[in-house]
Amino acid sequence: MNMEKQFKFLFLLSFIFISSINVFSQEVNIVPYLKQIDNGQKVKALSHLAELKDDYPDDPSVMFLEGVLTENGQDAVAIYTEIINEYPNSKYADAAVFRIYSYYYALGLYGTANSFLNRLKKDYPKSPYIKIAEQRTETTTMPLSAKKKPLPPKSKNKIIYNYTIQAGAFTISANAGHLKTRFENAGFYSTIKDKNVAGTIFHVVYVGKFETEESAKKALNIIDKQFNLQTRVTTISK
Repeated sequence: MNMEKQFKFLFLLSFIFISSINVFSQEVNIVPYLKQIDNGQKVKALSHLAELKDDYPDDPSVMFLEGVLTENGQDAVAIYTEIINEYPNSKYADAAVFRIYSYYYALGLYGTANSFLNRLKKDYPKSPYIKIAEQRTETTTMPLSAKKKPLPPKSKNKIIYNYTIQAGAFTISANAGHLKTRFENAGFYSTIKDKNVAGTIFHVVYVGKFETEESAKKALNIIDKQFNLQTRVTTISK
Protein backbone atom coordinates (compact mmCIF):
# COMPACT_ATOMS: atom_id res chain seq x y z
CA MET A 1 0.00 0.00 0.00
CA ASN A 2 1.59 3.30 -1.09
CA MET A 3 1.67 6.33 1.20
CA GLU A 4 -1.28 8.11 -0.47
CA LYS A 5 -3.54 5.07 -0.19
CA GLN A 6 -2.33 4.40 3.36
CA PHE A 7 -3.08 7.98 4.38
CA LYS A 8 -6.59 7.83 2.92
CA PHE A 9 -7.16 4.50 4.66
CA LEU A 10 -6.01 5.91 7.99
CA PHE A 11 -8.41 8.80 7.63
CA LEU A 12 -11.34 6.54 6.81
CA LEU A 13 -10.71 4.62 10.00
CA SER A 14 -11.50 7.67 12.07
CA PHE A 15 -15.11 7.73 10.86
CA ILE A 16 -16.12 4.45 12.49
CA PHE A 17 -17.05 6.38 15.62
CA ILE A 18 -19.16 9.05 13.91
CA SER A 19 -22.38 7.56 15.22
CA SER A 20 -21.16 7.84 18.80
CA ILE A 21 -20.31 11.58 18.66
CA ASN A 22 -22.42 13.76 20.93
CA VAL A 23 -23.65 16.88 19.16
CA PHE A 24 -23.08 19.98 21.25
CA SER A 25 -25.65 22.72 20.77
CA GLN A 26 -22.95 25.38 20.41
CA GLU A 27 -21.35 23.66 17.44
CA VAL A 28 -22.72 22.95 13.98
CA ASN A 29 -23.77 19.36 13.36
CA ILE A 30 -21.44 18.17 10.58
CA VAL A 31 -22.12 14.45 11.02
CA PRO A 32 -24.26 14.26 7.82
CA TYR A 33 -21.37 15.71 5.81
CA LEU A 34 -18.83 13.34 7.39
CA LYS A 35 -21.10 10.45 6.48
CA GLN A 36 -21.25 11.72 2.90
CA ILE A 37 -17.46 11.72 2.76
CA ASP A 38 -17.29 8.26 4.26
CA ASN A 39 -19.75 7.06 1.60
CA GLY A 40 -17.65 8.45 -1.25
CA GLN A 41 -19.72 11.61 -1.74
CA LYS A 42 -16.94 14.09 -1.06
CA VAL A 43 -18.02 16.48 -3.82
CA LYS A 44 -21.48 16.68 -2.32
CA ALA A 45 -20.07 17.52 1.11
CA LEU A 46 -17.68 20.03 -0.43
CA SER A 47 -20.58 21.88 -2.04
CA HIS A 48 -21.89 22.81 1.42
CA LEU A 49 -18.57 23.90 2.90
CA ALA A 50 -18.45 27.47 1.54
CA GLU A 51 -21.91 28.24 2.90
CA LEU A 52 -21.08 26.75 6.28
CA LYS A 53 -17.87 28.81 6.49
CA ASP A 54 -19.79 31.99 5.67
CA ASP A 55 -22.47 31.29 8.28
CA TYR A 56 -20.15 29.89 10.97
CA PRO A 57 -16.61 31.22 10.30
CA ASP A 58 -15.28 30.46 13.79
CA ASP A 59 -17.04 27.17 14.43
CA PRO A 60 -14.51 24.41 15.21
CA SER A 61 -16.77 21.72 13.77
CA VAL A 62 -16.91 23.53 10.44
CA MET A 63 -13.13 23.95 10.61
CA PHE A 64 -12.79 20.21 11.17
CA LEU A 65 -14.96 19.51 8.14
CA GLU A 66 -12.75 21.83 6.09
CA GLY A 67 -9.70 19.90 7.27
CA VAL A 68 -11.25 16.61 6.23
CA LEU A 69 -12.05 18.02 2.79
CA THR A 70 -8.61 19.60 2.32
CA GLU A 71 -6.54 17.48 -0.05
CA ASN A 72 -3.15 18.97 0.81
CA GLY A 73 -2.02 17.21 3.98
CA GLN A 74 0.12 20.11 5.21
CA ASP A 75 -2.80 22.53 4.90
CA ALA A 76 -5.08 20.08 6.69
CA VAL A 77 -2.59 19.74 9.55
CA ALA A 78 -2.54 23.53 9.92
CA ILE A 79 -6.33 23.53 10.28
CA TYR A 80 -6.32 20.70 12.82
CA THR A 81 -3.56 22.44 14.78
CA GLU A 82 -5.67 25.59 15.04
CA ILE A 83 -8.58 23.53 16.35
CA ILE A 84 -6.61 21.83 19.12
CA ASN A 85 -4.85 25.06 20.12
CA GLU A 86 -7.82 27.45 19.94
CA TYR A 87 -10.73 25.09 20.62
CA PRO A 88 -9.36 22.24 22.77
CA ASN A 89 -12.84 21.50 24.16
CA SER A 90 -14.45 21.07 20.77
CA LYS A 91 -16.12 17.70 20.25
CA TYR A 92 -13.76 17.13 17.31
CA ALA A 93 -10.57 18.15 19.08
CA ASP A 94 -9.52 14.57 19.79
CA ALA A 95 -10.24 13.64 16.16
CA ALA A 96 -8.05 16.58 15.09
CA VAL A 97 -5.17 15.33 17.23
CA PHE A 98 -5.65 11.84 15.78
CA ARG A 99 -5.52 13.17 12.23
CA ILE A 100 -2.30 15.09 12.90
CA TYR A 101 -0.87 11.90 14.40
CA SER A 102 -2.01 9.96 11.31
CA TYR A 103 -0.39 12.44 8.94
CA TYR A 104 3.03 12.26 10.57
CA TYR A 105 2.71 8.49 10.96
CA ALA A 106 1.97 8.10 7.24
CA LEU A 107 5.10 10.14 6.44
CA GLY A 108 7.18 7.85 8.63
CA LEU A 109 7.90 10.61 11.17
CA TYR A 110 7.16 8.25 14.04
CA GLY A 111 8.74 10.37 16.77
CA THR A 112 6.53 13.36 15.98
CA ALA A 113 3.53 11.08 15.49
CA ASN A 114 4.11 9.51 18.88
CA SER A 115 4.18 12.93 20.56
CA PHE A 116 0.67 13.57 19.27
CA LEU A 117 -0.46 10.11 20.36
CA ASN A 118 0.80 10.96 23.85
CA ARG A 119 -1.07 14.25 23.67
CA LEU A 120 -4.23 12.39 22.66
CA LYS A 121 -3.87 10.08 25.66
CA LYS A 122 -3.12 12.93 28.05
CA ASP A 123 -5.75 15.46 26.94
CA TYR A 124 -8.48 13.07 25.76
CA PRO A 125 -8.03 9.82 27.70
CA LYS A 126 -11.52 8.57 26.79
CA SER A 127 -11.09 9.13 23.06
CA PRO A 128 -11.90 6.06 20.91
CA TYR A 129 -9.09 7.05 18.56
CA ILE A 130 -6.48 5.98 21.13
CA LYS A 131 -7.28 2.32 20.53
CA ILE A 132 -7.04 2.75 16.74
CA ALA A 133 -3.64 4.42 17.05
CA GLU A 134 -2.28 1.82 19.46
CA GLN A 135 -3.41 -1.07 17.25
CA ARG A 136 -1.74 0.56 14.26
CA THR A 137 1.50 1.01 16.20
CA GLU A 138 1.50 -2.62 17.31
CA THR A 139 0.88 -3.82 13.74
CA THR A 140 3.77 -1.73 12.43
CA THR A 141 6.34 -2.44 15.09
CA MET A 142 5.63 -6.11 15.82
CA PRO A 143 7.02 -8.65 13.31
CA LEU A 144 4.76 -11.49 12.20
CA SER A 145 6.91 -14.03 14.00
CA ALA A 146 7.18 -12.02 17.21
CA LYS A 147 5.14 -14.54 19.18
CA LYS A 148 7.16 -17.49 17.88
CA LYS A 149 10.74 -16.33 18.26
CA PRO A 150 12.57 -13.30 19.70
CA LEU A 151 14.00 -10.53 17.56
CA PRO A 152 17.66 -10.97 16.59
CA PRO A 153 20.16 -8.91 18.61
CA LYS A 154 20.92 -6.59 15.68
CA SER A 155 17.35 -5.25 15.78
CA LYS A 156 18.20 -3.53 19.04
CA ASN A 157 20.91 -1.39 17.45
CA LYS A 158 20.63 2.30 18.21
CA ILE A 159 19.13 4.40 15.43
CA ILE A 160 21.67 6.71 13.81
CA TYR A 161 20.33 10.17 13.07
CA ASN A 162 22.28 11.91 10.31
CA TYR A 163 20.17 14.94 9.45
CA THR A 164 18.34 17.78 11.15
CA ILE A 165 16.69 21.05 10.11
CA GLN A 166 18.21 24.44 10.85
CA ALA A 167 15.28 26.68 11.65
CA GLY A 168 16.91 29.94 12.72
CA ALA A 169 19.97 31.70 14.12
CA PHE A 170 19.71 34.45 16.73
CA THR A 171 22.12 36.73 18.52
CA ILE A 172 19.64 37.00 21.41
CA SER A 173 19.30 33.70 23.27
CA ALA A 174 15.73 34.45 24.41
CA ASN A 175 14.56 34.59 20.79
CA ALA A 176 16.14 31.24 20.08
CA GLY A 177 14.50 29.81 23.19
CA HIS A 178 11.12 31.12 22.10
CA LEU A 179 11.34 29.34 18.73
CA LYS A 180 12.53 26.15 20.40
CA THR A 181 9.51 26.28 22.73
CA ARG A 182 7.14 26.74 19.80
CA PHE A 183 8.51 23.59 18.20
CA GLU A 184 8.31 21.58 21.41
CA ASN A 185 4.75 22.72 22.11
CA ALA A 186 3.82 21.45 18.64
CA GLY A 187 5.38 18.06 19.37
CA PHE A 188 8.73 18.45 17.59
CA TYR A 189 12.15 17.66 19.03
CA SER A 190 14.26 20.82 19.09
CA THR A 191 17.65 21.88 20.35
CA ILE A 192 19.90 24.97 20.38
CA LYS A 193 23.62 25.05 19.60
CA ASP A 194 25.92 28.06 19.73
CA LYS A 195 28.14 29.03 16.80
CA ASN A 196 30.92 31.60 16.77
CA VAL A 197 30.90 33.45 13.45
CA ALA A 198 33.62 36.11 13.10
CA GLY A 199 33.50 36.78 16.81
CA THR A 200 29.71 36.92 17.07
CA ILE A 201 27.86 34.18 18.94
CA PHE A 202 24.77 32.89 17.18
CA HIS A 203 22.23 30.70 18.96
CA VAL A 204 21.17 28.27 16.23
CA VAL A 205 17.83 26.47 16.57
CA TYR A 206 17.48 22.98 15.10
CA VAL A 207 14.29 20.94 14.83
CA GLY A 208 13.88 17.21 14.30
CA LYS A 209 16.31 14.30 13.92
CA PHE A 210 16.19 12.10 10.83
CA GLU A 211 17.93 9.02 9.48
CA THR A 212 17.75 10.08 5.84
CA GLU A 213 17.88 13.35 3.93
CA GLU A 214 14.62 12.43 2.21
CA SER A 215 12.69 12.19 5.49
CA ALA A 216 14.24 15.48 6.63
CA LYS A 217 13.07 17.22 3.44
CA LYS A 218 9.54 15.93 3.94
CA ALA A 219 9.50 17.35 7.45
CA LEU A 220 10.99 20.64 6.23
CA ASN A 221 7.99 21.27 3.99
CA ILE A 222 5.64 20.70 6.91
CA ILE A 223 7.59 22.91 9.30
CA ASP A 224 7.97 25.78 6.82
CA LYS A 225 4.23 25.71 6.18
CA GLN A 226 3.13 25.37 9.79
CA PHE A 227 5.53 27.92 11.28
CA ASN A 228 5.90 30.27 8.30
CA LEU A 229 9.66 29.77 8.15
CA GLN A 230 12.36 29.19 5.55
CA THR A 231 14.44 26.37 6.95
CA ARG A 232 17.14 24.13 5.50
CA VAL A 233 18.29 20.56 5.95
CA THR A 234 21.74 20.08 7.41
CA THR A 235 23.83 17.21 8.70
CA ILE A 236 24.14 16.53 12.42
CA SER A 237 27.63 17.25 13.71
CA LYS A 238 29.24 14.11 15.11
